[in-house]
Amino acid sequence: MASGGGHWEQMMLLRSAFEGTQITFVTTLEGLGERAGLESVHIVPDCNRHEPLRAALCAAKLLVLLLKIRPHVLVSTGALPGVLAMMLARRMRTRTIWIDSIANAEEPSMAGRQAKRHATEWLSQWPEVALREGGRYEGSVL
Repeated sequence: MASGGGHWEQMMLLRSAFEGTQITFVTTLEGLGERAGLESVHIVPDCNRHEPLRAALCAAKLLVLLLKIRPHVLVSTGALPGVLAMMLARRMRTRTIWIDSIANAEEPSMAGRQAKRHATEWLSQWPEVALREGGRYEGSVL
């Protein structure tokens, strides 16, 4: 799960890590999957903390997708739609992995702070942030 923009770009850089597995991508912008040459891409509404109704709609669509797909692992690079997906997936006993944005060199992103409570694994792309936040550093995507 990755919102559009930089979150999606970082997820695309991680694609090779998932080779040999059945993977479904979820994002918030139409056309991103086609441009990346992906076949299995679902679109959910984008939302932010100032749009509670859109967030509820996004969560509802994510729940339907999660119930349909039943993933073994959910990986997200952000933003709020990714947090919502993680919250729902954890309640379904799905392993969740959050990879906080490379843009957050000093502290976790706002979404990353929320995701930390729902992540089986919480990764930062900055070693200092990972250490300070109790997460892990496994390198950077960019």
